[in-house]
Amino acid sequence: MIPYLQAESISKRYGEQMLFEGISFTIFKDQKVALIAKNGAGKTTLMDIIAGIDTPDEGQVTVTNDIKIGYLKQDPELNDNLTVLQEALRSENPALDVIAQFEAAVNHNDQKAIESLTIKMEELGAWDFDVRVKQVLSQLKITDFDQPVRELSGGQRKRLALANVLVNEPDLLLLDEPTNHLDLDMIEWLEAYLEKTNCTLFMVTHDRYFLDRVCNEIIEIDQNQTYDYRGNYSYYLQKRQERIEQEQASTEKARNLLRTEQEWMRRMPKARSHKAKYRIDQFHELKDKASQRRQEDNLELNMASSRLGKKILELEHISKGYGDLKLITDFSYKFSRFEKVGIVGKNGTGKSTFLNVITKAIAPDSGTIDWGQTIQIGYYRQEGINFKPDEKVIDIVKNIAEVIVFEDGQRMTASQLLTRFLFPPEVQYNFVEKLSGGERRRLYLCTILMQNPNFLILDEPTNDLDIMTLNVLEDYLAAFGGCVVIVSHDRYFMDKIVDHLFVFDGNGTIRDFPGNYTIYRNQVEEEEEQKKKQQQAINQAKPAAEKPKKKSPLKMSFNEKREFEQLEQDIAQLEEEKSQLEEALNSGELTPDELTEKSKRFGVLTDELDEKEMRWLELSEKA
Repeated sequence: MIPYLQAESISKRYGEQMLFEGISFTIFKDQKVALIAKNGAGKTTLMDIIAGIDTPDEGQVTVTNDIKIGYLKQDPELNDNLTVLQEALRSENPALDVIAQFEAAVNHNDQKAIESLTIKMEELGAWDFDVRVKQVLSQLKITDFDQPVRELSGGQRKRLALANVLVNEPDLLLLDEPTNHLDLDMIEWLEAYLEKTNCTLFMVTHDRYFLDRVCNEIIEIDQNQTYDYRGNYSYYLQKRQERIEQEQASTEKARNLLRTEQEWMRRMPKARSHKAKYRIDQFHELKDKASQRRQEDNLELNMASSRLGKKILELEHISKGYGDLKLITDFSYKFSRFEKVGIVGKNGTGKSTFLNVITKAIAPDSGTIDWGQTIQIGYYRQEGINFKPDEKVIDIVKNIAEVIVFEDGQRMTASQLLTRFLFPPEVQYNFVEKLSGGERRRLYLCTILMQNPNFLILDEPTNDLDIMTLNVLEDYLAAFGGCVVIVSHDRYFMDKIVDHLFVFDGNGTIRDFPGNYTIYRNQVEEEEEQKKKQQQAINQAKPAAEKPKKKSPLKMSFNEKREFEQLEQDIAQLEEEKSQLEEALNSGELTPDELTEKSKRFGVLTDELDEKEMRWLELSEKA
């Protein structure tokens, strides 16, 4: 095995906090390695050190033979002055550089440059690169290649950075939470892509299905030490538990032996021989080993929810849309106690609008929403809260309540509650700016649950939370005494919590599916496979005589070719604008005037798109 990267006894401190100390590991060629550690343990800092962006306080990182490293950061830094395609092609790779020059020459209609660059494209085999770059962007639902980077949303920027890293084909690929801002279809595509690629991979992710299917080795940082597991996530869970049990058994054995040695120490005379001195030294070593205690700083979520009455939340014939865009059509549902609902559907089908409607953030066009008298909603939003950087952790909780009283009569001070959420007293007086992304998410979750909700709405709750915290959150939600509605791209999380799904099919249709996400996905795949088989049977059953005769090919004129190419670009841009309009109309953040304006534009856009698609179909007959 060829070692690509070696970390030797590296340590890093952030202010007074020790992130990791004296850790060592090696990444070999063709390995696909995942890094697992608790929030605040320095996972992102370690990734920065490996990428050469940061340096360790002690120790060193050695990269073999100047291998090329590609790094997807949690918050990627992009050039806002470039277009989407230019940013995707930005690279030291000669082929990608020539493609970028060729695209610029085409945009400026520079025929002389086009001719010379065409030769270079053929020499470097860059045509395949060009196609692949656009395919990757399309898979990540970025279709307007000429859109300026500065106009992209946070999620689009992360996906564009991911596309750039993938098409550059680095020797060592570093991915920090790659599934954040990806929908379920994109995650499944990325899984397949990484399984097929030959690159060496080192990543941080909380998505356990993704981790299980992509990685063949896991490195865990635990109690300032590293542990290596040669297998996927399922193997890691088994072997980690065995390791902890062995450590506990070893400590217990040392304690039993220590009792015997303590008795000997008490009975030994003061004038001891050399052998006694040796045994005394062993006694102190044994005492150190026996005193070792495993510090399992697990999140404690055992607060009782508020009591729910018989009536919880009733939706009667709800409809909501914007102009020609239908998001919810005549939907009725009565929530029951203890039920856990997952929400799935493509972007723009109305998931966010639905959450805004049931929480009364926006009004439906028709129908009624009836909350029970006892309902207390806790809404964990994907965007979270914007904490002030100079605000202290303890003050954020105290601003809500100095003392928290739960339904079962349990009372806690703000400090006690924060300790349960893994913010020890020394951290509680730190400024928020010192917290990691996962720690901020945990603090946000604390501010939601401390309000004693009995109807929880969780919009992408798993982003940036570590796997240990997710396991505790899952157990809490499974035993939660109220209702839970979840929107999440984390399939493992959904499967473990929900007992049925609201499936948003588009055009206002919402289906109630009895089962979790994996059951739903398997059924969809079976239905698609069945349709393919039926179509194949129909095609094979047709007599040869009934098959339509092939028409003599019609050739496009030069002008029609140019029109055909322009139509493809126009359709892609219009579809992207349509998708952005749908997201804006779904957001519930528009003013009435903005709603009217964007609804009108949506109607005009739909007509224009239909017209261009019809013309494209006509010309495609000649292609």
